[in-house]
This record gives sequence, structure tokens and C-alpha cells, in this order.
Amino acid sequence: MSILTLNSCSEKEIATPKTDNFVYSVDRFADIEVLRYKVPGFEDLSLKQKELIYYLSQAALEGRDILYDQNNKYNLTIRKTLEAIYENYKGDRNDKEFLALECYLKRVWFSNGIHHHYATDKFTPEFSESFFETTVRTLPSNTLPIQAYDNSVEKLIAAIKPVIFDSTLYAKRVNQNEDIDLVKNSANNYYEGVSEAEVDQYYNSKKDPNDPMPISWGLNSKLMKENGNLVEKTWKIGGMYSDAIQKIVYWLEKASKVAENEEQQRVINSLIDYYESGDLLTFDEYSILWVKDLDSRIDFINGFIETYGDPLGLKASWESVVNFKDLEATKRTEIISENAQWFEDNSPVDSRFKKEAVHGVSAKVITAAMLGGDCHPATPIGINLPNANWIRQMHGSKSVTIENITDAYDKASLGNGFSDEFVWSDTEKELIEKYGFQADNLHTDLHECLGHGSGKLLPGVSQDALRAYGATIEEARADLFGLYYAADEKMVELGLLPNEDAYKAEYYKYMMNGLMTQLTRIELGNNIEESHMRNRQLIARWVFEKGEKDKVVEIKERDGKSFVVINDYKKMRDLIGNLLAEIQRIKSEGDFEAAKELVEKYAVKVDQNLHKEIKDRYARLNLAPYKGFVNPVYKPIYDGDKLVDVEVSYDENFVEQMLRYSKNHSHLPALN
Repeated sequence: MSILTLNSCSEKEIATPKTDNFVYSVDRFADIEVLRYKVPGFEDLSLKQKELIYYLSQAALEGRDILYDQNNKYNLTIRKTLEAIYENYKGDRNDKEFLALECYLKRVWFSNGIHHHYATDKFTPEFSESFFETTVRTLPSNTLPIQAYDNSVEKLIAAIKPVIFDSTLYAKRVNQNEDIDLVKNSANNYYEGVSEAEVDQYYNSKKDPNDPMPISWGLNSKLMKENGNLVEKTWKIGGMYSDAIQKIVYWLEKASKVAENEEQQRVINSLIDYYESGDLLTFDEYSILWVKDLDSRIDFINGFIETYGDPLGLKASWESVVNFKDLEATKRTEIISENAQWFEDNSPVDSRFKKEAVHGVSAKVITAAMLGGDCHPATPIGINLPNANWIRQMHGSKSVTIENITDAYDKASLGNGFSDEFVWSDTEKELIEKYGFQADNLHTDLHECLGHGSGKLLPGVSQDALRAYGATIEEARADLFGLYYAADEKMVELGLLPNEDAYKAEYYKYMMNGLMTQLTRIELGNNIEESHMRNRQLIARWVFEKGEKDKVVEIKERDGKSFVVINDYKKMRDLIGNLLAEIQRIKSEGDFEAAKELVEKYAVKVDQNLHKEIKDRYARLNLAPYKGFVNPVYKPIYDGDKLVDVEVSYDENFVEQMLRYSKNHSHLPALN
């Protein structure tokens, strides 16, 4: 077997773990493994619920092109060109140049563009410029996206060849280096022709620091210059991305007619109003309605939601998740929600930063039925929304753990040798084997259900005050909250963990990942850029350093290999509580300088010797650092004009799905 590097497109042998005759692994390329996920319980839903899921799942696919364009203005042109090559190539498909192009195309599909979905660095093609040019010229012109390039194949090549092959052009999709202009040095398509200072000035002029219900200015628009003037291109029907949004609304209108109840119907109709108007006040109204819809079993996210793709944390990427409640598993999150005030009151943070009364914390375990946009193919395992702090404080939040996704990860990892290579001793292995899945899900529950919804900002503090460090600090805050309480005896009292040792599985896995094994996800020599990875290293490195004198956590060497060893779990919990208190203070006070110091000191830099060691050990296991999913396929069954069932199948492979999506759900021009 060949050894994998981040940019390598070498062929890899695929392990195909199988449970109950379900094959989880679908494809393997570069640093990616593509999996399937099951949708247990779908067959038991009513026909009306299945119909609703079908319509919402179609809406979840129609915004795919939006995300590509948001990630970089040339992504759609490049994807459409590569797909034309893939489908019309007449040469030897076993030729190394074609195989390299095929791998590059798969990476573009997986990352929704030419930049790594996690590291945000631009991919390095392993096919030559000459092969690319020659091949494009051999294709029928009607297969290529030349309309935006004066119907000229040569102009198409001239436009995208440097984007693909020049490593200095659009090098990083999200640049978080505060020492440079974040806007000009990020390759996303949220801004064009403007500087970071101009963006700040433009949106600061709109903000009212005394407004108790601040609008999320800039959330659903591109900011650019026309004739020297700043102009917002709003993403709405009749505005930017109109053709794709019209398709989304088409399916939402169908979904509205089969909603489970009037409250859910109001949610869907409010989202439609927002897509039609682009009005951010309407988005807030929709978000409040969505938070309050607690009776529907079917639920969904659809829209411009998360701001990780914008280094300034203003612009939101398009995403969608369609899901239904796992009634049995939700019992544990309901227990957590019912005790939300206890968790807030007993948090180790300063009382000035605690909520006096926790409102509307709802949590559930869900079964994902369809993933779309920025949640596909790579997907979160938990979600807490809405993001507006004032809505959380006044109306509450809705949190989910996506258990059929975590189950797929768990099943696909069976017998992969990871624990034998990286876990210190049989004691830790037994803890992880017995309690790892349960403790990990509980940490996700606590992170999403309560962590993000805990605490409060002091009056006058903007939720954007921490700028590029805001996402890392927020994820660290939620992770620390979950870690702190996972070790509390209350977890056993509430029946959420079986005994007082179970939490140790999560502590060990977290420290091992934060200190060592997540380094497999970045190239040698690179710093950590992605906010979630920064968060994990920040916590692990801070705890390691502060506990070094008492040897709370150590990195020990055996047979030339490094291992994490936790000597005192109780003291580790105390350190986690101390860091949680400081992180909450930074968030509540909007202390940018303290956030910068903490992140830059603990979260960014990498021990290069340890990094190389971990990469080499991981490579020998023949594992992919990143995983994502193909979606199930839903097929409506009719008797004449009457819908009689919706069937779900799992046999579509990654290439088939990506090509089908590009054929059936691609509604935007190559340039927007």
C-alpha cells in the first residue's frame, strides 16, 4: 500500500467495515474517506412525515452551488470544467495524468471548491498544465462553462489555469493571521475589491452598540465596490444567487403544505419570506419561530447560518440539515435541558457572566436524513442555533446531537488499529472501549445543549468583538463547559453516565487528540488554522502547561513513540474549570487582546518534531484523517398521481452522487 500525504492523490486500498451487512466505506482518495450513514427509523415514519422529509431534502440540495461560489468566485467554473473533462475524456483513463485529475476533482467535490475543507489551503494539482490545456481544447465547447467567458474556450483556460496552478493565487480560503489584511488575503467570495478596514467601517456604521436586539449585519450578502462605491449584493430572490434560491423556495413551499402542524408551517413560511426579501429582521423572526417549534418531530436547517468561512465572522455560508428526532436517545438530552439552570448556577465562572435565568434550552438527539451545503460531505456531529446572542438570551436555543453520524464514524473505525498505536496502556484502551462512544456523545450533548447557550455578554459588548479569534474562543468555551461537567458526579446521579470513571474515556481521548493526533490533519511545517482544531490544542496545551509542575498530564516516550498519560483526572478537571472561567470572562467582556494572547500562545504553533512523528505513525496505519458522507437517496413512489410511499436507498457511490447533484441541482452561472 502507498503512504498518504495531504496533497497525494495516490490510490489507497479501502477498508470496508461492515455491521449488519451495511458497508460504511464508499471511497478513498488523498486524505479523505467517504462513508455512508444509515437513517434508522425512517420506514416507521408516517407517509406525511416521509413526504415532508423528501421535500425538505430536495431543498437541502438546491443550494449546493451557492456554497461553491461563496468559497471562491472561480469554483463553479473549475468544477464544471473538470466535470466536463471527467465525463467526456476519450483518452486512457488509467493514465497517471487523468487519475490525478480525477482525484483533484474528487477533492473539489468533497471540499465544495479548490481549498481544503478544513485547512483552507488551496489544493496542489498533480496533473500538468499542458495536460489540462490540451484536454480542455479537445472537448466539445457545449460541454464547457464558456458563457461567462465570451463563449471562448481560450478565455476560459486563461481565466482558470492560473487559479488552479499558481500556488500564490487565492492561496488560502480563510486567512486568520491578524498581522495582515484578512479580507484581501482570504480567497473566499464574500468580499471583492475592498479592504478589511473598509469592511469594518461599513458595518460599524450600521451597528448600534446600545441595541438590545442587534441585527446580524452582512450575514446574507457580498460586499464589493461598483464605480468606487461600496455595494452589498444580497442573497435573495431577485438578488445574488436568485436562481438557486428560487429552487430552494419551490421545495419549501411544497414542504409547507405537508407540515406536521401550524407552528412548523409558520417556520417554513417565515423562511420563505426571508429568502424572498433578504431582510435580516425577517431572519430574526424566522429564527425565533424556529427555536420555539418544539413539538414537530421533523426539523431542518436551511440558510445562511455559520460564519467560519469569513475571517471577520460576518458572512454566513449556506447549509442545510434535514432530520427527525430519535425519541429514545433524546431522553438523555431532555434530562440535560431540564437541569439547565443547575448547570448555569454551578458553573465555575464569575457570577457576573452567568445568566440569572436560563430560557428555552431545548435539546434532542436527531437522525440526519439529508445533509447539504456546508454540512456536506463533511458534517458536524452537533449543532446549536441560532447564533444571535440576544435570541439565545431572550428566547433560548435549540441543540442537537446527530447520533446516526457519530454511529457511522464509530462503526467505520472498528478494528483500524488506532488505539493500539496511540493509546498509552490497556487501562485507557478499556476505558475507551467501554465508555468512549457514550462519553463522547455526552460531551457533544453538553457542548451543544448548554455550552454554547451558557453565560452572557456584558452590556454593550458586541458578539463580533473578538474578530478572527471569536470562533476559536467560542468553541473552546463550549468544549470546556462539556468537559467540566462530564466529570461531575451529577452525570451519574442523572443517569447520563454509568459510573464515576466513565468520563475519563473522554478526558483521555480529548487530551490525546488535542496534544497529538489531530496533527495528522495538517501538513508538516504548517500552523493550525481551523477554529475547532485551534480550540482543542488551546485547551490541551494550556492544561498540559498549567499542570506540568504536578505532572497532571505528561507526554511519555516508549519504544521511540510519544504517548499522552493522565496522572490525575481530578486535578485536570480543576484546570479545565479555571480555563473555562477565563474563557468566559474574555467572551463576556469582549477582551480582544486576551483572546489574541491565549490563541496565539497555545492554539496556533505546532511542535514540529512531534508533528512528524505523529504523521509517520498515522501513515503506517493507512487511515484517512478526514471523513465525510454520501447522502441516502429518497425516491417518491406514486400510484398514478397519488404518493403512496417514499423509499430510501444507500447504494449510490460518491462519484455518481456528485455528478447527479451537478446535473440536477446546479442552477447558477459559472461566474456570479
